[in-house]
Amino acid sequence: MINSKQRAYLKSLANDLKPSIQVGKAGMGENILKEIDTLLEYKELVKISVLDNSDVVVDEIVDEVLDYTKADFVQKIGSKLVIYRESKDHKKIEL
Repeated sequence: MINSKQRAYLKSLANDLKPSIQVGKAGMGENILKEIDTLLEYKELVKISVLDNSDVVVDEIVDEVLDYTKADFVQKIGSKLVIYRESKDHKKIEL
């Protein structure tokens, strides 16, 4: 669990981040969740974008993504979601 100062630091890092995953018409599937899990291991901080043509909205996928990946919620702005999970083998971000 991250505290408010750590969350603020992660938000500042996420400003320059481009979305690594885009959720489209197919919505959230097992493959997308596995890809997010893999990205978290290598990048630690992941931005997810939900496209306008998607059947889901960010609010609907937040809990599903966090439960599957065991990541921490950083922020949600519009159709973008940022999550963080400390890497076991590829640590890059010092909190």
